[in-house]
Amino acid sequence: MLLHIVILLSMALIVQEPPKEEKPRVIVSTAPEVVEEFEEFEEQPLEPQPDVPQDVSNEVVLPDAPVVENVQVVSDAADIDAAAVSVEFTDFSTETAASSDLLASVGAIGGQAGGLGGRTDPKMRTKLVQAGGGNAQSEAAVEAGIKWIINHQLPDGSWSFDFTKCPSCNGNCSHPGKLDDRGGATAMALLPMLGRGYTHKEGPYKKQFEAGVGFLAGLAVKGQGKAYEKAGNLYCQGLAGIALSETYAMTQDKRLQGPAQLALNYIMAAQDPVGGGWRYAPKQPGDTSAVGWQLMALKSGHMAFLQVNPLTIKKAVEFLNRVQADDGAMYGYTDPGNGYGTSAVGLLCRMYLGWKKDHPALQRGVARLAKAGPSKDLYFNYYATQILHHMEGDMWVAWNTKMRDMLLKTQQTKGHAVGSWFEEFDKGHGPEKGGRLYTTSMATMILEVYYRHLPLYGQQSVDEEFKE
Repeated sequence: MLLHIVILLSMALIVQEPPKEEKPRVIVSTAPEVVEEFEEFEEQPLEPQPDVPQDVSNEVVLPDAPVVENVQVVSDAADIDAAAVSVEFTDFSTETAASSDLLASVGAIGGQAGGLGGRTDPKMRTKLVQAGGGNAQSEAAVEAGIKWIINHQLPDGSWSFDFTKCPSCNGNCSHPGKLDDRGGATAMALLPMLGRGYTHKEGPYKKQFEAGVGFLAGLAVKGQGKAYEKAGNLYCQGLAGIALSETYAMTQDKRLQGPAQLALNYIMAAQDPVGGGWRYAPKQPGDTSAVGWQLMALKSGHMAFLQVNPLTIKKAVEFLNRVQADDGAMYGYTDPGNGYGTSAVGLLCRMYLGWKKDHPALQRGVARLAKAGPSKDLYFNYYATQILHHMEGDMWVAWNTKMRDMLLKTQQTKGHAVGSWFEEFDKGHGPEKGGRLYTTSMATMILEVYYRHLPLYGQQSVDEEFKE
């Protein structure tokens, strides 16, 4: 007995080190029941990161489509800011989407045919141009703008706002941009091609487009959804989200499903959990301009049957409610206001979020924008043109005539810069940061308005699932 007592006492004196508690992983689900709050990453002094999942499930099931598997995502958080590499499409998957035409069931606004379909059929494009107020000159200007963009692609498939780095330009074009982010620049270059219906499967620039979208997808995979480089911001992320989602929707290329979903996950995780907006860095209190790009990315993803958390949309609506004036006819930047550019962004968001054509605030806001008319601010023109096109009627006819003719008169017709825009639109924050690539992309997309998105209030109905 004494011996056993001694043994028991000896064992009691042995101190075992408690097991180390593992830091819980945070998974951002893409299902509708996504949690509203996410755990913070370890503080990054240079650039805060949102709670991007360490192991993202890429088994996103689309209607009548196979499951996406084996998309490899960097799991080390320390690698998020590592320099991205151009990723070959074969690195993602060898599968393709279902043989049925995805666009036949993906409407721009509702579940009906149309939406992005207006881009892909040349005959339909011609009819939409004629019906919407375009002409042969505007279509030629679009082609010239895209050709200028193609001529300034970098050897690795990306684009840079500072196109002096492009060997084929070598400084022959003036007004390069100051923002050093190839993710945002590449997305900005791809969007006019997508608006025209050109992808890596259709159009005259298949090889160039595949190199570009491959680079952008590579950024998203390398960054666990983050599709911009260190100098970039969430504005660039929104652009990338739109480009990846639209490419996936238009091509049915299964290899892009994972990267596109990752980009949307990053946007949703980066939302300000308190105010519901977005700004430059993840989880900052939002501004209306950044919110517009993120909502358009989420809408593009929703059109492609990617997963969008309804709580994210609900919070974004709450942000718009906080910055509106005159019951929603006008919008400020970070507080209630009446800026023309921010009002155009806010009103377009309201359209996509379910406001009907006869909504009193929408009617007042649109009339105010139409009265102001096109300006030297391409950012305002870009959003206002879409709004007036969706509304149609006499205000659209008057706006379109001024906007179309102004762009035709200001496009460069000589020298190495032929097909581009800048000199007449050097006002505002965008041209300074994005330079000639930014202004050319925006101007080209404005001239594509006739078919880039079909009118919201025509035969299409507002998508019920994307409302607040």
